[in-house]
Amino acid sequence: MKEENAPRGEIQLRLFGRTDVGQIREHNEDNFLIANLTRRSRSLMETDRDQNVGERGTVLGVCDGMGGAAAGEVASQLAVDIIYEKLVQGDPPRDHNDLARSLVRAVEEAGIRIFSEARADRTRRGMGTTATIAALVDSRLFIAQVGDSRAYVLRQGRLVQVSRDQSLVNQLIEAGQLTEEEAETFEHNNIILQALGTAETVQVDLTFVDLRRGDVLLLCSDGLSGMIRADEIREVLATVPEPLDACRELTDRANRAGGHDNITVIVSRFEGVGLPDATEGDDLAYRKYALPELPAQENTIRLAVPVQSDVSTQPPAEETNTRRLRVGHTMVGLAQAVPSQALLEAQPAGGGSRLSNQPASYGPTDEPVELPTTGFPPSLVGFLVLGAMVLAAVAGFLLLR
Repeated sequence: MKEENAPRGEIQLRLFGRTDVGQIREHNEDNFLIANLTRRSRSLMETDRDQNVGERGTVLGVCDGMGGAAAGEVASQLAVDIIYEKLVQGDPPRDHNDLARSLVRAVEEAGIRIFSEARADRTRRGMGTTATIAALVDSRLFIAQVGDSRAYVLRQGRLVQVSRDQSLVNQLIEAGQLTEEEAETFEHNNIILQALGTAETVQVDLTFVDLRRGDVLLLCSDGLSGMIRADEIREVLATVPEPLDACRELTDRANRAGGHDNITVIVSRFEGVGLPDATEGDDLAYRKYALPELPAQENTIRLAVPVQSDVSTQPPAEETNTRRLRVGHTMVGLAQAVPSQALLEAQPAGGGSRLSNQPASYGPTDEPVELPTTGFPPSLVGFLVLGAMVLAAVAGFLLLR
């Protein structure tokens, strides 16, 4: 990716991820994603734990499934698999907007497909998953958020949550109806406002962080953030330099605190000459990223439905009734409900509407059709049919005798 303001030089990551069932649950419904998109590799092998960020970048993600032992695990696994598959497709991102848009669409696609799976299998109705997915190709880190898994950044000893929980308790805190202290014992603190797979569409919260050399990123499910305080998380990240050891220490502490839920963490440390040094004036905070509109030809899907007309005339093209649906990361409706690479084309027998990326067209089958007839007047035809029925009834009566 080439941008005039992008820093030159390598960006290096040292990272690790870990998931634990916890002390209460029988099954682990969490999943995580660590992938080098340039090498098309996702694993915890040494080659992926120490990365130089390439032209396609790196993606990290945590997904916390819900909907029962099997269903929650399926939803979170589908999410990490689909997001990875979408991000390794196509050309490398051209700029920040291209990367951010690809990230959001990958998360939206995961939601569509999980929802479809849930509808197709009654045993998985209601399954869903949170998703907190981070991606970068240079010093700007993008975070796509659905649900209440979290992203934190530690910089010069200061820990900041750079994602926002899409939860009932967070909404009440922001509205001033609940304090941070009251939230810790709030009886409905596990209610989230949306998840991938529980509805046809989701609103992906897209944020960003301009990284500095020495920054530490933590992605985690609420099995960690709900069990230990932010000060304790900060202490571990600040004092345990090796990501593998930090992941183990964090999950162990969550388990010692009760381990009420599955616990998943990813810890990544950023180094390299491609990152500027941190300064006192750096603004580390939750910052939303606004994607610009796409050009019109890329930003629309056409839904064309022919207008009913006299069958004896051919309707001109301008009389077709065409709706245009905007495709974007805040769009709700058709473009999210139907995967773009598999637009449904349904042609009912005898014609009708057709969903496609092209306007409907009229061919020879739309000309009037002459039905063959006997040439007799309708009244005579009716009389002959009635006579045949009477004769058939009389013959049947005689045979039965």
